[in-house]
Amino acid sequence: MLANSKLAAVSIAVAIVGAVSLSFALSGSGVSAEEIGKVDTRFRFLTPDDTVRIEAFDDPDVSGVTCYLSRAQTGGMKGALGVAEDTSDASIECRQVGPIEFNGKLKNGEKVFSERRSLIFKELQVVRYCDAERNTQVYLVYSDRVIEGSPKNSVSAVPIYSASSQAATEHCEQYMR
Repeated sequence: MLANSKLAAVSIAVAIVGAVSLSFALSGSGVSAEEIGKVDTRFRFLTPDDTVRIEAFDDPDVSGVTCYLSRAQTGGMKGALGVAEDTSDASIECRQVGPIEFNGKLKNGEKVFSERRSLIFKELQVVRYCDAERNTQVYLVYSDRVIEGSPKNSVSAVPIYSASSQAATEHCEQYMR
């Protein structure tokens, strides 16, 4: 009888943690990343391994630009339950993969991707800036916490090649207004 009540309590706790984790995972920027590959970095017996994941996402406001993220993901029991706090290590590389088209007015420092890195306190973010002088989009990945962020970051730049260099420059300069 006691074993059944303990099992029921554990099952309920796992279900609650799973539901909370899912709601936090879905509360990102709305842009989802597609997994390209992963490598195991630490073997864990009976639970998921620690990994480095490589994922891609398209800039939602700049058609023709895809960003590739690599980041660490913690395994183990906490990772399996979705309550592990992943490290702040991340790298980004963005590339022009087609004709660049701007989908509306953009802002400097606009968040183009985000993902929770812990249950509540840490978030991985990708923000976009424009270097009007060099006609380039600049993407920065970093993580922040409610109390204290991390200085770990990575940056990538995509030159804006267009049939009309003047039109691309004018669009980039709209950031400053």
